[in-house]
Amino acid sequence: MHFFVVYNSKIIYMDSDAVGSERISRIVGYKIIKGDFAQVTPNLPQRIAILAEANTAQQATLDLAAKEITSAQQAGTLYGYGSPIYHIMRILRPLAGGGIGGIPTVVYPQAVALAAAAKVLTVTPVGVATGNGTHTLIISGRAGIDGTFYNINILKDDTTADITAKIADAINAVTGCPVLATETDYEATLTSKWKGLTADDISVTVDTDDNDLGITYAVNSTQSGSATPSISAALALFGTNWNTIVVNSYGTVTSILDTLEAFNGIPDPNNPTGRYSGIIMKPFIALTGSVADDPSSVTDSRKDEVTIAICPAPLSAGLPFEAAANETLLFGRQAQDNPHLDTAGRSYPDMPTPISIGSMTDYDNRDAIVKKGCSTVDLVNEKYQVQDFVTTYHPVGETPPQFRYSRNLMIDFNIRFGYYLLELINVVDHAIAADEDTVSAQKIIKPKQWKQIIDKYAESLSKKALTVTPAFMQDSITVVISTTNPDRLETFFRYKRSGFARIASTTAEAGFNFGTT
Repeated sequence: MHFFVVYNSKIIYMDSDAVGSERISRIVGYKIIKGDFAQVTPNLPQRIAILAEANTAQQATLDLAAKEITSAQQAGTLYGYGSPIYHIMRILRPLAGGGIGGIPTVVYPQAVALAAAAKVLTVTPVGVATGNGTHTLIISGRAGIDGTFYNINILKDDTTADITAKIADAINAVTGCPVLATETDYEATLTSKWKGLTADDISVTVDTDDNDLGITYAVNSTQSGSATPSISAALALFGTNWNTIVVNSYGTVTSILDTLEAFNGIPDPNNPTGRYSGIIMKPFIALTGSVADDPSSVTDSRKDEVTIAICPAPLSAGLPFEAAANETLLFGRQAQDNPHLDTAGRSYPDMPTPISIGSMTDYDNRDAIVKKGCSTVDLVNEKYQVQDFVTTYHPVGETPPQFRYSRNLMIDFNIRFGYYLLELINVVDHAIAADEDTVSAQKIIKPKQWKQIIDKYAESLSKKALTVTPAFMQDSITVVISTTNPDRLETFFRYKRSGFARIASTTAEAGFNFGTT
């Protein structure tokens, strides 16, 4: 970098202006300035936004401002232990450590919806215990949370009243349980810690370990969880932050999906909208859990949208937002560390699984489901293993759909981010010089200089396996000064995303060895 001053009508160039050129008296000066000598741009920093509810007990003092949360314990303290926010965070940031690591997890909490109701269930034990043993409550597919279990330790001659008290004690001893328990002499009442439709997915069974000890249990739902809050105010808080992944805890509720899609927009070639609009360009993928056998009935009607990515956990007794948290953990780390790869073949780390996952067990069904814009999983070693992680995008006649795979969108996001960094360093607030000019001033950019920088960027993208054939991108680059606005630099380029080996197809021809005559 060079500096210059005008002296006696002559331009004098300086390599340092730590001491002004007008100074005469003896002095030593030193100045440090920022430099950027990186040969490649970094990966797009992931930032996870969590849209979810707090417990009823926290509603009166709930702060609706966005807040970065770094542990499940912090989430429990602020929003309630056992709340949807808590359960999402305990998967993203497990007590054992690891998890999503240093990727920011930012909670955008919602106030309870008007007229919302909690889920209420009753557990009625009948009989007198004929011996000693342990029965276990299974709440939303889990026998316990983080090492503390819903065990009912039964003693011979325990009555219904004894057992209802033990049921309540077992539940209330688990801090992160999604329900609170009270008891009478004849039944235990379980009430979700929050109000809303998401609470209606809570389920309860009793595992007697094939030894009922003379006790039978009746579980009944006496009130459904209902109502879904608006997320519009939370989305408005995104502002200039680039939340790359959104955890949608509300599942496939139509109003929520519509709101997310309208806010995020679409990358239309003529009129991009929402977060895809040219002067914003900070879109996200909304990870949305489902425990339905086949969620493609939801996705098939959203052919032209690129926002929603279903995180399936078919027939799981777990909560749908737990499925979204599991895929967020996989996808967030993959996108942060190796965005050229996919989560295919990786397993959900913490999701209750059934004996059979139904339709997705069959490959033909999975193939049909993914063609309708819905992600798929298989059950491998008693865990949900990701097969296809896609958005709902599958327009009629577009083969292959450009924005089908979440991985491909993240590649596009990365390319935009790297390009933006180069713009900030080399273009923004620079004087524009003509290619043929000889210029010694600082902070200038010529179209040919900018083209050379993008040329090198094309090579770096190929080295990172985000794109292929850098020459294709390099040959397409055009940089011009606008013919109508001298302060406008216009750039265009094309690139080819790298593929991912989703299907390996080999044919081998076999025969026999015959003697020769």
